[in-house]
Amino acid sequence: MTQSPKPNSPFATHTARSVSLRIAGLPGAAIVLSFGLVLSVWALLGAWSEVPDTILPAPWDVWGAALELWYNGSLLTDLGASLGRAGIGFAIGSTLGIGVGLLTGRVAIARVMLGPVLSLLRPIPAIALVPLAIVWFGIGEGSKYFVVSYTVFLAVWFNTHHGMQYLPETYLRAARSLGATPRREFVSVMLPSVAPHILAGVRLGVALSFLSLVAAELSGASSGLGFRLQEARQYIRTDRMFALLIILGALGAAADFVVQRLGAKLVHWEQA
Repeated sequence: MTQSPKPNSPFATHTARSVSLRIAGLPGAAIVLSFGLVLSVWALLGAWSEVPDTILPAPWDVWGAALELWYNGSLLTDLGASLGRAGIGFAIGSTLGIGVGLLTGRVAIARVMLGPVLSLLRPIPAIALVPLAIVWFGIGEGSKYFVVSYTVFLAVWFNTHHGMQYLPETYLRAARSLGATPRREFVSVMLPSVAPHILAGVRLGVALSFLSLVAAELSGASSGLGFRLQEARQYIRTDRMFALLIILGALGAAADFVVQRLGAKLVHWEQA
């Protein structure tokens, strides 16, 4: 019989490293295992008669509710409305956040004038602005765009501002000693250095765009995933609530994955 390697032997160490590398190289297996475990526990609780469906619907009931939304056509309509609002609000908020963050991070007068005000606005949650947004822009699309772009703007601004403010001065001195013009200094030194911070802010903004979107759609909307959640609550359709929450989570995870992959290609020097 072949003897198993001793725990502290070089062969055992090499084997453990190989196994860990194989596991690390299979993120799909980890995802399947994680979701499989959660679904198994969820199915057991759903099958337990002591837990009412209005509290915790079974996975198959949630799947049935999702199919019901799909076949009656409301899911596609709500997805289109929500993705459009989140996309437009994210584009406005991230663009303004990057621009203002670059400005306040390097220009002292802009930092003094805008920094305290923006720091005061950051703790205000998006849902608290919904009544004000309705007063300002009505119950149409403008109020939704405002709430989403406000939330995204603050997240992207903070990360961009932080990266720009703490840019190592040695980089700038080295560029100036080589005769770089201010434009060349900005394009070749500042932007590459602050790009990872911008990417982190954009990834956070993607997640916050969906969070604030639901807050915006909970009142004054006639379509969208947030509106459908509110409707399901009124009719105590917990299965629909779970289905819509899972769809929202999947959309957010997919958007974050896309931004992460694009960021890895654009900010490739950070991966080295």
